Amino acid sequence: MACASFDTNSPSTESAAEPDADAGAEQTRRSLLLGALATTACLGCSAQARAGEDPPGSDERPQKGDLLVYSEGDQEGKLITAADLKVGGPPVHAWPKDPTSAVVRSASRLNEILIIKLDPADLDEKTRARAVDGIIAYSAICSHAGCPVTAWVKSDVGDKEVFKCMCHNSEYDPRAGAQVVFGPAPRRLAALPLALADGSLSVAGNFIGKVGGAQPG
Repeated sequence: MACASFDTNSPSTESAAEPDADAGAEQTRRSLLLGALATTACLGCSAQARAGEDPPGSDERPQKGDLLVYSEGDQEGKLITAADLKVGGPPVHAWPKDPTSAVVRSASRLNEILIIKLDPADLDEKTRARAVDGIIAYSAICSHAGCPVTAWVKSDVGDKEVFKCMCHNSEYDPRAGAQVVFGPAPRRLAALPLALADGSLSVAGNFIGKVGGAQPG
């Protein structure tokens, strides 16, 4: 009888278990589907994150033929023309821009440039050779500690206006290759040769000199 009783209840037990098994399988399928959807969503997020990264070439140093655009102010991103610059300053801050890809090389702060227009007669011979119509360009990064060179002020040691880094008061004379005239900077600012293309300024060659601050040690 015990055996009979067991046999009688067995089908009903199996029958009851079948819906549970089906439910478990369905739950597994749902979990797998949700996991797949989540993975797809994450991949989409990753693609969007990658899309927001700096484009290729944006951290490369200025290349010959690059155009120059404003790096700050209301005209940020606009091409800089010779007509925009006043003789005697003040200087403008610029980024190089690839004319083919339209990529602005702003992913590295070491690419920021100071551009100023001076009387060609005031420039020494080497500086004049790199200039175009009295317009000259230098790295905007101080050679001392790598701070930005932001000021155009009368020198502490003369009556001429000079580039000045406000971090430690280093001064550079743009008329003489941005040589150091005051302060702790160990070397002049790197110079950037210029050319003029259809009224817009462009890069005529690589930086001359080291860009950036002095390395410790």
